[in-house]
Amino acid sequence: MMIKKYRPFIFCVLLLSVFTAGAQCTSNFVFEDGSNVYLGQAAHCSGTGGQTETDGCTSGSLPLGTSVEVKGASKPGTLVYNSWLTMQAKGETDPNTCAYNDLALIRLDPADVGKVNPSVPGLGGPTGVGSVAALGSTVYSYGNSSLRAGVTKLSPKQGVVIQNEGGGWSHVIATLTPGIPGDSGSGFMDASGNALGVLSTVEAAPLPGANGVGTLAKELAYANSATGLGLKVAAGTTALRK
Repeated sequence: MMIKKYRPFIFCVLLLSVFTAGAQCTSNFVFEDGSNVYLGQAAHCSGTGGQTETDGCTSGSLPLGTSVEVKGASKPGTLVYNSWLTMQAKGETDPNTCAYNDLALIRLDPADVGKVNPSVPGLGGPTGVGSVAALGSTVYSYGNSSLRAGVTKLSPKQGVVIQNEGGGWSHVIATLTPGIPGDSGSGFMDASGNALGVLSTVEAAPLPGANGVGTLAKELAYANSATGLGLKVAAGTTALRK
């Protein structure tokens, strides 16, 4: 899903591409801990293995402290949390957690904090953090893959939850225009505008072209338990526009 090769605005974070060792992903939501501001991305965006290495308890990753280019920022961000590295350090063995916990955090340089608007481009939100979504429920997302060559018309997405898996750790979501390589890590919101999940995989089944989306509430709880930071999703400055 990668491509190899507090409030005032200057840029919209959810529109941003982030590049970790040359691999492009899309950031999802803005996170705060009272002292720092972070962008979320998928943990696999800093993975060092192949595209099929998706088990976070065994797959390799670049280390914490890795510099991350944030498009639109004046200075690079820093990788400060990666669920894969955290699970490996903790000796995590739960298969669902290992398979679907796919969240990383990029700490923004203080010089760029004042440029952040946490609203999702073209959609608005988020308003909070959602829980596991019901089957058939409507969801919204925004991808920013460079494969679209700057054409943003297909970036906003509306879709539906067609399956929940992994003991609530993941959703299979079908959208009219599915996420593509470079969209990895982009955020999904429920119909109330709550931050629901993080795009992790492109699925072959049960519906070709559907996406696997990790449950943010579980991923965030895991991160807070491991770090003690008290991370929260920053609310958007406008409500979700459907």
